[in-house]
Amino acid sequence: MPLTIGTKAPDFALKTKNAEGLQEIRLSANFGKKNTVLLFVPLAFTSVCSEELCSVSGGLSDYKGLDAEVYGISVDSPFAQEAWAQKAGITFPLLSDLNKTTAQAYDVYLKDLGGLGIGDTAARAAFVIGKDGVIAYAEQTPTPKDLPNFAAVKAALAKLA
Repeated sequence: MPLTIGTKAPDFALKTKNAEGLQEIRLSANFGKKNTVLLFVPLAFTSVCSEELCSVSGGLSDYKGLDAEVYGISVDSPFAQEAWAQKAGITFPLLSDLNKTTAQAYDVYLKDLGGLGIGDTAARAAFVIGKDGVIAYAEQTPTPKDLPNFAAVKAALAKLA
């Protein structure tokens, strides 16, 4: 089960890759400045993950209007994530949790994705973190094939505004 509402969000420092090269993103850099939406997805280039992050990219102005920064997190390398973002048109930072420490810290670590024998990943999950660094919304979907409740994500952000 994911961390619960009212819990202090674990800080992290994860890498992203873009045209400027490798950059480190630290969650705590948003504290006191912006709300944060974390979207954990199992794997780059998969159909449901692409559908989710492309949909969020298409409505990114909704999240910006709610004073939120959005990050996608997967266990893929930042180089694979950059290629995925370019191919799929994902327009917000994708953060590499290659060592799976952030998925473990948020209690969304998924052993052996779907019993397929392809390895451990992050479960599909969504978190809203307020400017105060406290989790205002937490959801892990029942299966990796299910999408988060984005209406509930936006409602949680609206309450923080």
